[in-house]
Amino acid sequence: MAASLDMEPPALSLELLPTDPLLLILSFLDYRDLMSCCYLSRRLNQLSSHDPLWKRHCKKYWLISEEEKSQRNQSWKAIFISTYSDLGRYIRYYATLKKAWDDLEKYLGQRCPRMIGSLKESVQEEELDAVEAQIGCKLPDDYRCSFRIHNGQKLVVPGLMGSMALSNHYRSEDLLDIDTAAGGFQQRLGLKQCLPLTFCIHTGLSQYMALESVEGRNKYEIFYQCPDQMARNPSAIDMFITGTSYLEWFTSYVNKVVTGGYPIIRDQIFRYVHDKECVATTGDITVSVSTSFLPELSSVHPPHYFFTYRIRIEMSKDALPEKACQLDSRYWRITNAKGDVEEVQGPGVVGEFPIISPGRVYEYTSCTTFSTTSGYMEGYYTFHCLYYKDKFFNVTIPRFHMVCPTFKVSTARMETNHNEYAVDEDEDSTDTDEYEDRRRVLDIPAPSGRCPRHT
Repeated sequence: MAASLDMEPPALSLELLPTDPLLLILSFLDYRDLMSCCYLSRRLNQLSSHDPLWKRHCKKYWLISEEEKSQRNQSWKAIFISTYSDLGRYIRYYATLKKAWDDLEKYLGQRCPRMIGSLKESVQEEELDAVEAQIGCKLPDDYRCSFRIHNGQKLVVPGLMGSMALSNHYRSEDLLDIDTAAGGFQQRLGLKQCLPLTFCIHTGLSQYMALESVEGRNKYEIFYQCPDQMARNPSAIDMFITGTSYLEWFTSYVNKVVTGGYPIIRDQIFRYVHDKECVATTGDITVSVSTSFLPELSSVHPPHYFFTYRIRIEMSKDALPEKACQLDSRYWRITNAKGDVEEVQGPGVVGEFPIISPGRVYEYTSCTTFSTTSGYMEGYYTFHCLYYKDKFFNVTIPRFHMVCPTFKVSTARMETNHNEYAVDEDEDSTDTDEYEDRRRVLDIPAPSGRCPRHT
């Protein structure tokens, strides 16, 4: 009896453990650990090759659907391994960028078919490597990953990266393909080691990505260039920052598009931002406002920040017919970041006196400038009733704020004696209704030229 109590229990062998609990444990492993199990023992090699274990990883990292698997006629494990051998260096980024591209194509497919038709097929690793050799800089993996999905777009209008239109100014930015981007790679002072991401064929405007941390830029930072108009040094270029990395820049833009944050008008994405609080209703009339900053018409030196705003005036469809009215005049109260106030009054809007009736919508676009980096506007329209011509009333325009993006001052300026510059920051903000451009819904033409800077 004593001898039997002293006997040790038999060693627990992996071969003796039941399959189902082991598969459950393996299902919690990441692809690296699951792959490592293949080399530990014959039993784990068999279990880690269980195809359903790889289904999760195929969907998580490569967004492979059941339909695509059927078309490939391969096991989940084989699909994962073959895809990893091609795109493995991008496994941190691929699913996020692929989903962004898929969402964008699905959303724009019905709304902007010409734009989707301008997208180029993906490039291969060899082409990206050749570009790196050509420019002498490494491309970030998130940028490379995106171009393994789509190689930008053709130089067409409208551009994928958004448009903006005023009466005599039009901008539409294309997402450059890799060869065109490489051709525009900058080595000159002020933009040293910067790669263009976008390009507007009307204005020449581009967004650049810094490939190295030079001239005060962070590596992979994305920006609009803004020449210092007061500097004697032509390499003094300020920057309006639009992104901290390609992944953040591209996915945040796509999110605004596919969630309806940017309106689609005549097959184009217009980069107006609408604050849901910028809505005011007076009686049966609702006024809402969306705004946008125009870097190509702005400057840091001298301080001149250009904004455009789009106003929508709508009368409820349930209003009585006798509520029909006509806009007579506008009043604006414009306040900059220093608290300076300017009041502006004038007849009509964009030179017109629109009639508003039940269910009717009137929209127009206008612009303003500030000598400070932010400001806000508010005011009212004065209407008269068509049925009671001696009856006048005011309709509130909600307060809307305009803020320029973060900017960086050129290192060339900071290295120069500041006494060489005289900056006048007392420029008045201006309501530019005399330059306003009326736009009906889905009726925005594409004018060319450059919008004058109104002061």
